[in-house]
Amino acid sequence: MSRNYFITGGAGFIGSNYVSRLLERGEKVTIFDNLSRAGAPRNLAWLQEKFGGTAFRLTVGDVRDAALLEASSRAADVIIHLAGQVAVTTSVVNPREDFEINAQGTFNVLEAARLNERKPIILYASTNKVYGGMEDVKVVEDATRWRYADLPLGCPETQPLDFHSPYGCSKGAGDQYVHDYARIYGLRSVVLRQSCIYGPRQFGVEDQGWVAWMIIAAVTGRPLTIYGDGKQIRDVLHVDDLLNAYDTAIARIDRVKGQVYNLGGGPENTMSIWTEFGPLLEKLLGKPVPVARGDWRPGDQKVFVADIRKAGRELGWKPKVGVEEGVGRLFEWVRENMDLF
Repeated sequence: MSRNYFITGGAGFIGSNYVSRLLERGEKVTIFDNLSRAGAPRNLAWLQEKFGGTAFRLTVGDVRDAALLEASSRAADVIIHLAGQVAVTTSVVNPREDFEINAQGTFNVLEAARLNERKPIILYASTNKVYGGMEDVKVVEDATRWRYADLPLGCPETQPLDFHSPYGCSKGAGDQYVHDYARIYGLRSVVLRQSCIYGPRQFGVEDQGWVAWMIIAAVTGRPLTIYGDGKQIRDVLHVDDLLNAYDTAIARIDRVKGQVYNLGGGPENTMSIWTEFGPLLEKLLGKPVPVARGDWRPGDQKVFVADIRKAGRELGWKPKVGVEEGVGRLFEWVRENMDLF
C-alpha cells in the first residue's frame, strides 16, 4: 500500500532525488519548498518533465510559516525534513535568518507532526557539524591527508556535541528537538547526522556541496580556490546510498524511532579535498585544473570521518557506491548537463 510522503525542501538536491525514487515506486508525494535555492526550479522542472505535472503535489511555502506547514502536511504518513539554510558562511553573515529557518523551522515541522492525527514518521536531515571542531580529538598529518590519531573508525554518535557556528547551533537545536520529541511525545522520529552527500542534481557552490562545486568549476572553467592545505579529509556519501538509509529507517521505524545515526561514507569512502580529489578530477577532465590558494576558513575541520557502525548494526545499511565510481558518475552528469550551469 502506498504512503503519503511530505518532503520539505523536496525540490532540492537530496529531495528531488528522493521524490524521483518515490514516484517511480508508486508512492504519493507532496513537495513543500519555497524554491529559493538556485537549483530548485531546475529540479522541479526535471521532475515535472519526467513524471508529468500531476504526478505529485507542490506547495510553495516556507518552513517558517507554521500554519501553512501544518495545513499542508495533514495527509502525511511520512515527513522527510530536508528544508534548511545550508551554509556555515551564510549563517555567520545572517544568524537570525539561519535560526528562524533551521531551528524554528524544524520546531514548526515537529509541531505539525505532533498535532497530526496520522502520527507520521519523521526523518530529520541533521549534519556532522553538530560535533563542532572536535578540537579535543588529536589529528596526524600524512603525505596527502590528515587523519584521526585515535579514531580509526571515525567519529561515533557518542562524541560530545559542540555547536560551533550559528549554523551548527541552529541545526543542532533541531537535532535535539527531534530527538527529544520522540521521548516526550512519542513521535516516530529519527535524526540522521549526514556527512558530505554528493550526486546528480546537486548545484554545488563554493561554501556548500564542495564535491559538486569543484567538478562544476573544473568542467565549466570557473575559478576554483582551495582553502587551507587541501589535505582536509572528509568521508563522502553518494545520494543513492543516503536514500537507501532513508528507506531502511522508515521500514524499521518501530525499532529505530528516537535514535540518532551518523550517515556518511565512513572510513572506506574518504578523500582529501584537493591533494587526493584534485588528481582524480584532473584524470576525469584529462587536463590540469588551475586553482588559487586561500587561508584556512574558520571552523574548517582538518578531519571529519563518520563512524557508521551503528547504522550498520541497527539499519543493516552500508554504503555501496565507492568514491571513484560516485565521483565519476557525478562528473558525467555535470558534463552531460552543461546547459544547466
